Amino acid sequence: MDVNQIIIEPVLTEKTNLMREGDVKKYVFRVNGRANKPDVIQAVKAAFSVNPTACRIITVKSKPRVSRTKVGTVQGRTGAWKKAIVTLKKGEKIEIFEGA
Repeated sequence: MDVNQIIIEPVLTEKTNLMREGDVKKYVFRVNGRANKPDVIQAVKAAFSVNPTACRIITVKSKPRVSRTKVGTVQGRTGAWKKAIVTLKKGEKIEIFEGA
């Protein structure tokens, strides 16, 4: 897979901001459902020119969703997705996230 196909988008929440502010930087990305740990490490290395030391991958389960319309309620589910938590070496950071 191509680097652009592996990393879909960064996950920016309060919890991920706290993970980035620590001594050891951890960044969270939404990744392709078929990506594995070596793929994610190589993609982060190529895209951001950093040296990741570890990668944890988590499959986020789908959640029930209810929409209320004029006709009635429509029940469904959100899609399941995969996220990766990438740990960098001490002292390294990804510059794009520092302004966010």
